[in-house]
Amino acid sequence: MRLMGFATGFGALLCVFAGMAYASEDAARSIQVQEIVDLGEEADVLVLGEIHDNPEHHRIQAEVVSKLRPAAIVFEMIPQEREAEVNALRAQGASREALETALAWEESGWPDFALYAQILEAAPQAQIFGAGQPIADVRRAMLEGAAGVFGPDASIYGLDVPLSEEDQAEREAHQAAAHCEALPDDLLPGMVEAQRFRDAGLADAALWARIMTGEGQVVVITGSGHADRVTGMPAMIELADPETTVVSIGMFEDGTSADENYDAVLSAPAPSRSDPCEVFDDRTE
Repeated sequence: MRLMGFATGFGALLCVFAGMAYASEDAARSIQVQEIVDLGEEADVLVLGEIHDNPEHHRIQAEVVSKLRPAAIVFEMIPQEREAEVNALRAQGASREALETALAWEESGWPDFALYAQILEAAPQAQIFGAGQPIADVRRAMLEGAAGVFGPDASIYGLDVPLSEEDQAEREAHQAAAHCEALPDDLLPGMVEAQRFRDAGLADAALWARIMTGEGQVVVITGSGHADRVTGMPAMIELADPETTVVSIGMFEDGTSADENYDAVLSAPAPSRSDPCEVFDDRTE
């Protein structure tokens, strides 16, 4: 991936419920917006987890980046191959509509572009980096394993090291729950590999953004599952470059557990939405 040649300097769709993560024994403390800003000021990389269709999460993210003015923002939702075009359009003062068209947003499967456009507009000075991986590569990772698809940099992020039996079982159980217990058991290992592949892509983009901005501050916009400090991209950043300071915030909704693997969590009201498990019910009828 992007860090090929920089290894020495750095340490020698799939989820329906993208905001879910793993529980830990110690509850992360609840936090307010200004506290996110205060924590983020000391971070090289600030990871802002989200539930993708929650408008309040995106409003908060926009407020945080407006106050922090990071050098770069990494978006899970923006394909890596589109980031140069996005930055060029932003430099030209392009409209929301132009950016949405350039990103082929309507076909992307992500929620309303306006949710993310407000984050882009809140930090006009920030360089944008895309961490979205081609769906063909994600599918290959499911079948062939994350390490082989990721390429020569796989070892930087620990993709070449098999998970322990306990960790593998826990991650498979999480994937099963995240997909409404509707997936065949033989698909779960592949789902875990796909998640690891995408986490590594996010970590890679964040570290590359640090390089390209002269070690400027980076904010990462991603699902709260990817923001998990133990199983997600923060752990991979810390493996690749232990000197990089990472702060991870998980954003959830009222009624969900806060005992997650984050530096802090924020809860917001859930929007009105249909039951995401209905899609699986429809397929089995």
